[in-house]
Amino acid sequence: MALSNRDRVGKGLDLLGTGLRPFFMREMHAALGDAWAEQAAAGAKEGSSAAEFRDVYVLLKAMWDYWHQVFGKVLGQAERTLVSELRDVRNRWAHNAPFSADDAYRALDSVHRLLQAVSAQEAVEADHMKQEILRVRFA
Repeated sequence: MALSNRDRVGKGLDLLGTGLRPFFMREMHAALGDAWAEQAAAGAKEGSSAAEFRDVYVLLKAMWDYWHQVFGKVLGQAERTLVSELRDVRNRWAHNAPFSADDAYRALDSVHRLLQAVSAQEAVEADHMKQEILRVRFA
């Protein structure tokens, strides 16, 4: 059975969470020390725990919230724009919004670019996923 565009975006978001997490944890620890997880979890939402930093929503929100303190020191404005865009993509996906082929390609391209920016090996798979959308579209 062929994947829907929404399914492709969901898989891309899963891949983003997996690839982003090591970078996120390393940079948060380097900038904020050993107590970074408790500090960030407290800011994320009441009752949050460090374990929730496996969720792409929580990772992207924390990256946005800690941009000036942490991530803006190692990433540029283009990457901040990707974080913002991907937060919107994730919210649209979570609320069952439809994704056209163009929307899905754009989302996966943004996933690919952010993963490349943090040198995540998952960037290769994200690139394959966006190329598959093109193959399906033009077949």
